[in-house]
Amino acid sequence: MRTVVLLAAGVFFAGMGLFALASPARLVQPFGITAATAAGRSEVRAVYGGFGLAVAGALFWSATASGELPRGVVVAVAVALAGMAAGRLLSRLFDAPTAFYPVWFYFWVETVAAAALLAVN
Repeated sequence: MRTVVLLAAGVFFAGMGLFALASPARLVQPFGITAATAAGRSEVRAVYGGFGLAVAGALFWSATASGELPRGVVVAVAVALAGMAAGRLLSRLFDAPTAFYPVWFYFWVETVAAAALLAVN
């Protein structure tokens, strides 16, 4: 079960990363963000693309490796996902309510993924 959860989370991060590298403006468009400048597209490619692929690689490696280091990687990814979900909750305190998609959809993706990663680790 651990391998399945880690691979599923890795596939999600890999998909996001590849999409961000290929089409940064389309990736952030559902959030009302534009990546209209070269610097903006570079930022999306770096944060969502490069980081997403790095996390995917770390999860794929952790799915097949043994020892404490892979377990630490999984905890780090889970904590990062939980932090992202917490940021969405905090934003709700300061901003007007938003539609379910995309904000709350990704809140639940992050929350469930963090819990699943911790549960199988």
